[in-house]
Amino acid sequence: MMKTYLKKFVLIGTGLLTAALGIFLLSQVSEDAVSVEPQPVTQAQMTEARSLLFGMDVKNLDVVEETVRPGKRFADLLDGHYISPVVTRQLNTLTRAQFDFRKIVSGRKYTLLSERDSARSLQALIYEPSATDYFIFHLKDSFKITEGHREVTMVEKQVAGVIGSSLSETINTIGLSHELTNRFVDIFAWQIDFQMLQKGDRFKLIYEEKRVDALPVGIGRILGIYFEHFGNVYYAIPFDQGEGLDYFDERGNSLRKALLKYPIEFTRISSGYTHKRFHPILKSFTSHPGIDFVAALGTPIRSVGDGIVLEAQYKGWNGNYVKIRHNDTYSTQYLHMSRIAEGVRPGVRVRQGEVIGFVGSTGLSTGPHLCYRFWKNGIQVDPLRVELPPSQPVKEEELGSFELTKLDVQRRLNRIFLPEPPVTMVAY
Repeated sequence: MMKTYLKKFVLIGTGLLTAALGIFLLSQVSEDAVSVEPQPVTQAQMTEARSLLFGMDVKNLDVVEETVRPGKRFADLLDGHYISPVVTRQLNTLTRAQFDFRKIVSGRKYTLLSERDSARSLQALIYEPSATDYFIFHLKDSFKITEGHREVTMVEKQVAGVIGSSLSETINTIGLSHELTNRFVDIFAWQIDFQMLQKGDRFKLIYEEKRVDALPVGIGRILGIYFEHFGNVYYAIPFDQGEGLDYFDERGNSLRKALLKYPIEFTRISSGYTHKRFHPILKSFTSHPGIDFVAALGTPIRSVGDGIVLEAQYKGWNGNYVKIRHNDTYSTQYLHMSRIAEGVRPGVRVRQGEVIGFVGSTGLSTGPHLCYRFWKNGIQVDPLRVELPPSQPVKEEELGSFELTKLDVQRRLNRIFLPEPPVTMVAY
């Protein structure tokens, strides 16, 4: 009797502990990569690798690796080193067409190569705007810039998981990137309300991971998705019918609408579209004809579609904002930016997904967020409820090829083990 009772107690306790700790995920990430038998590295090869950096011989040079600190300009990176007057003049006359020094971004890596003399004569500075690209500023005798790119390899990966409190949290638990979360959301943004995910929803995903020197640096193509939401099954089948890769459901209908649903990296909505909201600053009930997305200061804001910039300025309660006309029917507006992206000004054409500014708290705002507004036929409407026309389905002449692609993607997805939702209740 005691053993039976104790067994029931353990089962119930396990279920409650699982619920309390949010253990909602059993996932397995697998890689499809070519296995190569490692070859022993000789001492000569190790010595050569240490003496070469960005294709330059550095065995007799001091090598210092740093990251750009906030507020630093290119000239600040050269402090404490000698550069000849000839090279200094050439640097001062450099045009933006050759290199735009305003694009030096804090947090990016740079490397200094200098002589081992008392003046620390600088031979080169290497600036890395991304994990794959770099610029070499040759500074020894005469000035020259060369651009380089690291080799990127693709590794196919597979993952499956069960949703806990959010897709982002689940993917973080698996150890995947925010970029993958956003790509996932973009593909299904018009089929699934990601603010209404249900605990226990499940997914399987095949994708490419970009690597440089065996380290992940980004996401390539998404090669297939299976998603269970409120008991309904959704597929994303990648297919190129001559106009670039797009995603379709199993019936060949496009998952992409004319406009993106979200103008920002997927995040929390703090205020919805309403005609009566209590304003935290004005302390009164006012109309709020937009959607407020909470996000960190500096988060990129993207245009939800192709269009022409109508306004890009600072103005009163709106703060820094951009307004875009997409066509005769739709226009959108993005408020409270910390700053507007370089080159975004009235009359400029922008593309879908292009960064037009960065999240801030300018104007009438209590904290960093984006207020997103939407017009249809000149009337403001709720951006998340507007019905947009879908993109073109698979062309009739491509249906045969699409069917073969779909069957292959579904077969590969079916081979991935799908975890069951965790037990949070025990009946007895």
